[in-house]
Amino acid sequence: LSFGVVTFAQSAPPAGEAKVGEFYGKDITKAVVDKAITPEALVGQLAKAEKVENVVVKGTVTDVCPKKGCWVSIKTESGDNVFVKMKDYAFFVPLALIGKEVVLEGNAETKVTSVKELQHYAEDAKKSKEEIEAIKEPKKETRFLANAIKVVK
Repeated sequence: LSFGVVTFAQSAPPAGEAKVGEFYGKDITKAVVDKAITPEALVGQLAKAEKVENVVVKGTVTDVCPKKGCWVSIKTESGDNVFVKMKDYAFFVPLALIGKEVVLEGNAETKVTSVKELQHYAEDAKKSKEEIEAIKEPKKETRFLANAIKVVK
C-alpha cells in the first residue's frame, strides 16, 4: 500500500482588491513608507552603483503577471519600467494592483535581461506570438527584488 501526495501549482494570481493598507510579503511601517524614493531616484542611484540594497521605492504599478502574480512593473517618468520580482517567490500579488501606488522594499540592480528571459515574460503577459518573436535583443533594465509591497494609494 502506498500513498501519493499531489500538489497543484498556482495557476492564477491571488484574488484581492489591493486596497490601501494591504500588503504582500511583510508589512511596511509608516516610518519606512515615509523614506520611499521615486523610481527615477532609484535609477539615478543605480547609475552610480551596480546594486542598491535595502531600498524603499514608491511608484505606480503598470502591469502584473497575469499568470501567477509573480512580477509587477512600476512606471518611471521616462516611460521605462522597473521590473519587480518577489524575493524567493515568497508571495504573489493580485491583478487589482495595476494602477495602484505602492511602496516596495528590497534590493535593486541594473541587469541585462536575455532574449530568452524577455520572451518568457512576454509569454507570461499573454503577448501575441508575433510580439514574442519580435524580441531579438537583450535589454538593460532596472530590476527590483521585493521582500514587501504595500498599497498606499
